[in-house]
Formats: sequence, structure tokens, C-alpha cells
Amino acid sequence: MSTRTTPLRVTHDVVAVLLTAAVIGIPLWLLVITSGKSNAESASPDLALPTTWHFIDNYATAVSQGGVLTAFFGSLLITVPSVVLVLVLGAAAAWVLARRSSRLTAVLYAVGISGIILPPAVITTVLTLKNLGLDQTAIGMVGVYVGMFLATAIFFITGFVRTIPAELEEAARIDGAGPFTVFVRVIVPLLTPVLATAAILVTISVWNEVFYAFFVLSGGSITTMPLGLFNVASQSTYVKNWNLIFAYVVIMSVPMVIAFVFGQRRIIAGVTSGAVK
Repeated sequence: MSTRTTPLRVTHDVVAVLLTAAVIGIPLWLLVITSGKSNAESASPDLALPTTWHFIDNYATAVSQGGVLTAFFGSLLITVPSVVLVLVLGAAAAWVLARRSSRLTAVLYAVGISGIILPPAVITTVLTLKNLGLDQTAIGMVGVYVGMFLATAIFFITGFVRTIPAELEEAARIDGAGPFTVFVRVIVPLLTPVLATAAILVTISVWNEVFYAFFVLSGGSITTMPLGLFNVASQSTYVKNWNLIFAYVVIMSVPMVIAFVFGQRRIIAGVTSGAVK
């Protein structure tokens, strides 16, 4: 039986790998190659190699004229606090929800993870921030992202907390530890895999998000990498200059590619450990 199915499985694996390579490799090739072409050659993007390479000129122009450094630090200013708050609040809420079994807790959990399928209303969010004086500010944008991705963190972490034996917490309480000490010294160290997973996923999502940033930050002094890309692509200088636009995209993507390469094992470990246990 196994000898008959082995060739089919091998064929299935080969086809899956080839399809994945084509779906990911072709757009990536087009992106990188076009970013090294001249303005004339990039007007109609294709998979052909450029006649003359213009990598240095294109990337230098994208950095100097596209405000890459300003947008980069703006993205850091918003991404780092958003991820930290999502992890801290999500871990604390997940711990409480995982250790309670009442109907009220079940309702609170359902409400807490409802944000996964119910995105915030743009108009209501923007009007609320304006009334609070937080529109066009980093604090307002961080608040929006925390609200958006907190549900995902609660969903991931709650399932993981339920796999942690409650006896560990009881032993710490017998030794005189309070709730805060139990959470920080017992629970948080055990949550490292799932926290790393949530951190990477939320970081990538916040870094690449542009829709809400456009409505919240437009007109202000703070910008992000995706918002900067949108502004650059809208300028008359960059119309049909796909080489400069793609160069900006590559620059914007490099930090997240590095984060994913170094964190992919953490993502797999966090997801599988919570599922297997």
C-alpha cells in the first residue's frame, strides 16, 4: 500500500513546491529586477533583466526623495509601543480568562476575540480620536492598532495558558507569591514561545498596515513606511516610475523579511506547541 502511494505523495510534494515557488518567486523577481531598471525600461514591468543596472541610483533616489528615514522612524515609533501593549495586555487578559470557568468569563472571552472578525469602523474611530484630540498623533495610532490586534493576541495566548498546569501557580501562592508575582515570574516565562509568535505576527501586520494609518495620520507630522509609499506613489514625479516605487517597496520590506527569517522557528514552535499540548 505504501509503495503505491509514495510516488503520488512525491508528485504532490513536488507540484506544491513548484506552485509555491512560482507564486512567491515570480512577483519577488519582478519586484527586485524592476527596482534596478531605468525609468524607460520600468515603464512596462516585465521579467527581463535590465539592459543597464541602476540599483544604486534608484535606491539612493528613493531614500533621498521618498523620506525613507523619516517614515522608518515613524513606523518604529508606532510599531514598538503597539506590539508591547498588545503582548502585555493580551497576556494578562488571557491568563485571567484561561483560569476562570464562569459564564461571564466565557462571554468576556467571546467579546475579547470578536475583534478577529469584526474590524473597527473607520469613521467612528477617526471621529473618536478627533474628539479626544488624538488624531494625527502616534498615541492615537497606537491605540487603534492595540484595539485591532489585541483580540488576536488573546486568542493565541489563552489557548496556550490553558496548557500550563495550575499546580505551578498554586505552589507559588503557597510560597507567599501574590497574583502579580505569579504572573511575572511563573506565567510569563512559560509563555515565551507564544509571545514570540504573537510579537512577530503583530509586528508584521502593524508595519505593513496603511488603511487606518491613512485616515488617522494624514495631514500630521508623523508618517509610516506604507503611508510614505502611498504618498510617494501619488506624486507626479513617480507616476509610472515603477523602478523607484519598487525600490521603496524593497527598502520597506527588508526589516520585516529579516524579522521573519529569524523568527519563523519561533512562529512554528509557538503555534504547534499550543496545538499539540
